[in-house]
Amino acid sequence: ENDSENYVKFWEAFGPVLKEGIHEDFANRDKILEVSRFQTSYSDKLTSLKDYVSRMKKGQDYIYYLSGEDKEKLSQSPHLEGFRAKGVEVLYMTDPVDEFWLPSVEKYSEKSFQSITRGSADLDKIKSKDADKKDKKDEKKENIDKLIASLKVVLGKEVKDIKSSERLTDSAVCLVAGEGDMDMHLEKLLKQHQQLDATSQKILEINPSHPLIKNLLKVVDNEEKKNEIFDDAAWLLLDQARIIEGQSVLDPNKFTKRMNTLIQKGITL
Repeated sequence: ENDSENYVKFWEAFGPVLKEGIHEDFANRDKILEVSRFQTSYSDKLTSLKDYVSRMKKGQDYIYYLSGEDKEKLSQSPHLEGFRAKGVEVLYMTDPVDEFWLPSVEKYSEKSFQSITRGSADLDKIKSKDADKKDKKDEKKENIDKLIASLKVVLGKEVKDIKSSERLTDSAVCLVAGEGDMDMHLEKLLKQHQQLDATSQKILEINPSHPLIKNLLKVVDNEEKKNEIFDDAAWLLLDQARIIEGQSVLDPNKFTKRMNTLIQKGITL
């Protein structure tokens, strides 16, 4: 705190090594957490957990974080959209060691850590002036239960579940891990190092405010149109969500055919 500029240089050089102590040195865990610094959606400067907690919004119960390779890629994640809309800060965890100490640290300053790619976003408790206006507008949205049910019929066991998203504001879809499942980035790391054979099924979240989802709502109510394009659209939604996560599409040949078919029919995804 007295020499933040030099400490930042020190942290950038040795931070990942120090954070190993959070996982391995239980006796000094709290002290290491206090001096740890993190990249954040709040600014381009590193932040401490103490400063993060001081900026938490009213109704915010968790220290939110997003894991990945680097800040630039993470800042473009659709999982951030709802948090940005409500001005909720998210920490960027970009060191591989982060995935190992986070599960072992229950709380900091009575606040639990929560990955924004796992489980419910739980943003409804966090209110802002703009969000309140949006919530009132959202009350008039069409019920999407019928669409979700239709998507489940098509996608079947390829997804763990399909839900309406409260974390998406601009993107049509995203994938999230279940509440008790492994963090998606940790799963990716373990698979890369051949320490994990199979990956868990993900939850597909859809954004009821997105024009594409609104159009699909209309398609569901039109039996002729539904039979013509709905299945292709459903699979493309899932493939789109996989691409966003850096995963490959389920079947490149089918993906191309479906995309070409819908483009020819004047529907773009």
